[in-house]
Amino acid sequence: MAGQAKNIRPLVAGNWKMNGVKASAAEVEAVKRALSEAKPAIPADVMIAPPAPLISAFSTVAAGSDIAIAGQDCHPKVSGAHTGDVSAEMLKDAGAEAVIVGHSERRSDHGESSAVVNAKASAAHRAGLTAIVCIGETRGERDAGLTIKVAGRQLKDSLPQSSTAANTVVAYEPVWAIGTGLVPSTADVAEVHAAIRADLINRFGDEGAAMRILYGGSVKPDNARELLAIANVNGALVGGASLKASDFLAIVRAYQRG
Repeated sequence: MAGQAKNIRPLVAGNWKMNGVKASAAEVEAVKRALSEAKPAIPADVMIAPPAPLISAFSTVAAGSDIAIAGQDCHPKVSGAHTGDVSAEMLKDAGAEAVIVGHSERRSDHGESSAVVNAKASAAHRAGLTAIVCIGETRGERDAGLTIKVAGRQLKDSLPQSSTAANTVVAYEPVWAIGTGLVPSTADVAEVHAAIRADLINRFGDEGAAMRILYGGSVKPDNARELLAIANVNGALVGGASLKASDFLAIVRAYQRG
């Protein structure tokens, strides 16, 4: 069995959810400026996922920088009669390099199954995008002792066979921690991420060992360093704290030691 790959480059991704207007590009500009000034000591890859109408504008602002722009969802098909939906190819054309799929808010608000998430991740791969595949348990599932089982099932059913370390990132986000200010203990996060890593290695071998696993759920500047120091936590999927450049940059800098 392959061991965990060493020196996995961490990723800090900001999910803006349904927030932002064109003027919000000023926050992206502020992040761009700070990262430029920090070269060559940027400690992590940086990504921002704005609402779909802002992807093109944010991509223009981020051009030539170390910021990647991502979408928040995509339709499994390339095109067709799907009013209101956006294909992975459209995201790519607008300047996105990745797309979040399977976020708990999509699973709950839109009834998305892991089979649907799998199809969307496959679509991302088809379009040349990195798929950030989200998994996570509810409060009831955690209280029932089902966290590892739920995460494992979602991981198995949501990741297509086309997944590699280059085109797929896994994001563990306990549903009950998203936007609530509640955070699992470091021991709990370590346990889940270790189980995810073992499942990835079991299925994908060396690719699974090298795949990035992000933690998400009330990640903030004051807890980022502790969370990001946990074994098998290769970055963060950040919600509300990504909307302000100063907060988001503080989380990116949590990887800097000393």
